[in-house]
Amino acid sequence: MNLKELIEYMAKALVDDPDKVQVEEIEGTSATIYELHVASEDMGRVIGKQGRVANAMRTLLRAAAARQGRRVTLEIV
Repeated sequence: MNLKELIEYMAKALVDDPDKVQVEEIEGTSATIYELHVASEDMGRVIGKQGRVANAMRTLLRAAAARQGRRVTLEIV
């Protein structure tokens, strides 16, 4: 499972409308940026109280990327 699929899997498990989940991959010079797009009514579920869910997703993503020797950033748009 690549990192993009991991983000999609986590987001689809959280939201009410999994069809609206989209992940864009932007290759940078030093890191890869992943932009997560969800329906506006699902934004609160993905971010969580005080950003806890979003931070947990970022932590899992960083750990998976570190195993591959990569640096990544997750942005929720």
